[in-house]
Amino acid sequence: MRVTVTGSSGLIGSALVQSLREDGHAVVRLIRREPSRPDEARWSPADGCVEAAALVGADAVVHLAGAGIGDRPWTKAYKRKIRDSRLDGTRTIAEAIAAAGGRPPVLVCGSAIGYYGDTGGDEVDEKAPAGHGFLAGLVRDWEAAATPAREAGVRVVHPRTGVVLAREGGMVARTLPLFRAGLGGTLGDGGQWTSWISLADQIAALRFLIDHEIAGPVNLTAPNPVTNETYTRALGRALHRPTRLAVPKFALRAVLRGLADEGPLISQRVLPRRLEEAGFRFAHEHVDAALADVL
Repeated sequence: MRVTVTGSSGLIGSALVQSLREDGHAVVRLIRREPSRPDEARWSPADGCVEAAALVGADAVVHLAGAGIGDRPWTKAYKRKIRDSRLDGTRTIAEAIAAAGGRPPVLVCGSAIGYYGDTGGDEVDEKAPAGHGFLAGLVRDWEAAATPAREAGVRVVHPRTGVVLAREGGMVARTLPLFRAGLGGTLGDGGQWTSWISLADQIAALRFLIDHEIAGPVNLTAPNPVTNETYTRALGRALHRPTRLAVPKFALRAVLRGLADEGPLISQRVLPRRLEEAGFRFAHEHVDAALADVL
C-alpha cells in the first residue's frame, strides 16, 4: 500500500510509519516545513493547504496530528491550541481528500475516548453519548470536521484512543523516573478507571482499521480497563519498586489546572466493542502483561 500520514513524528505516528515500512508499504509523511526527502510532502493546516502529490495514489490517509493534550498545564491559550490544531488539521485534510482526483478510499482520523467524559464506574462502548467537559466537546467537533471527506464517499473511521502505554512517551514515560526511584503512587484516591492500550496494540489496531471495512467511531482501548490504583501497583511490580505514596487531588489541580479533572483524575471505563466484534485480537489484554512488555 501507499499510506499518507500526518503526525508522523509523534509517539503513535512514528511507530505506525515504522510498522508500515517494515512490511514493505510506502509511506508519505505530511510535514509543515519544506520537504527534504522523497517520502515527505508539505501541508499547512493554518492555511488549509495540502501538497497535491501527497494524496495521489494513496490507498489510505492516517491523520494523527495535533498538539499534545497532556504535555503541559491547560491555560486558556494552550486549550485553544489543542482545539485549533485538531479542527484546522482535520478540516484541511478532509477538504483536500474531497477535492482530490482519485480520492484515497479511507481516512483514519485520530480521535479520543475523551468523547465520553467522566463515566465513573460504568462501562461504555461506542453507542454511549458524548459526555461533558472540554475534551468531550473537542472530540465531538473534531470528528465532525472530517465531514467533507465523508460526504465525498470516503470511508472515515475515528479511532478513539485511550491511554497509550509505551516506554518512549505518554503516561509511562512521564512517570517512569519517579517509579524507578520508589516515589511512584496513586493519583488522588486511585479509584478512577483508566482505559489503556499498549503501543503495539494501538499500531495493530490502526492497521486493522485501514484494512477492514469499518467506519465511524471505534474505541482503541484494551478490553480490561483498570483503576488507577491497580495500574499503579502493576507498574510497581513490573519495576520491583514500592508504590505506597499518593498524590492528593488538590496538588494535581494546582499544577495541571483543568487538565487534572479531565486527565489523571477522570474516570473512564471504555470497552473496545466494535473492534472485538470485527475480529481484532489484542496482544495485551491485561495491564500486567502490557507493562512487562513495555518495560
